[in-house]
Amino acid sequence: MNSNPYMIAFGIVEIIFSQIPDFDQLWWLSIVAAVMSFTYSTIGLGLGIAKVAETGTIRGSLTGISVGTVTQTQKIWQSFQALGDIAFAYSYSLILVEIQDTLKAPPAESKTMKKATLISVGVTTLFYMLCGCMGYAAFGDLSPGNLLTGFGFYNPFWLLDIANAAIVIHLVGAYQVYCQPLFAFIEKSATERFPDSEFITKDIRIRIPGFRPYNLNLFRLVWRTIFVIITTLISMLLPFFNDIVGLLGALGFWPLTVYFPVEMYISQKKIPKWSTRWVCLQILSIACLFITIAAAAGSIAGVVLDLKSIKPFATVY
Repeated sequence: MNSNPYMIAFGIVEIIFSQIPDFDQLWWLSIVAAVMSFTYSTIGLGLGIAKVAETGTIRGSLTGISVGTVTQTQKIWQSFQALGDIAFAYSYSLILVEIQDTLKAPPAESKTMKKATLISVGVTTLFYMLCGCMGYAAFGDLSPGNLLTGFGFYNPFWLLDIANAAIVIHLVGAYQVYCQPLFAFIEKSATERFPDSEFITKDIRIRIPGFRPYNLNLFRLVWRTIFVIITTLISMLLPFFNDIVGLLGALGFWPLTVYFPVEMYISQKKIPKWSTRWVCLQILSIACLFITIAAAAGSIAGVVLDLKSIKPFATVY
């Protein structure tokens, strides 16, 4: 099956949504994406439980996929790649500051953010653990990278359609939430460097009946459209979801989620060098660095292996 038409359609939708001017105007899209995430996660979990109940057996083992289904080397690489997939699930530190900037005080933004982070990490971990464990219990060594594809030949088909639609809607919102800070950074830098350029700074006011006027900026239109087109082309060239997610998770996990927060905490709290707390924090940081390196290696190995089975823009399985 050629997935390129779907990727192109997704890219067109993102070009439209990328014209939302500012991060704080994405609140409604973020809420929709969060609801969709809960929807497909709950459906996947429910189907996993139903599958285990139907067969009456818990498949898989504590040591993971059996050697024979894959080679020992493949098992090692896939285990490393899985670390990157897990890291990607907790990579929201990229947008943490931008989210905090949209909060109203009182109470203090930091207190609200701390509470929100604790709740979100707890709920996310619970859902991912349940989906991962029940999915593996349902399919064992044959567990697919996307849990929902394992139920592709089972009723109720309508429930799977809802789950897949929820995934698409969630990813539309997630793409914008993660890209908007980058858009804002580039546009702010361009404005500071070329303050006299009308192409960059001038807004064209467009009246839309029934809605507030929209301020069209030509630079924003051109640069964001080019960015979405490039990411869409890359997706078509490398259509390997788990491998790419693992690689992105690995690249962003240690520097942005671990190293910088740890160093900022040490600086803010003025923790003495070589004190017990300082040593523990450095051990945590170094351990996460090793995890990042292993995850990146496993994901790259997966991409290299997958490239043997495809040609650019055309799947040849």
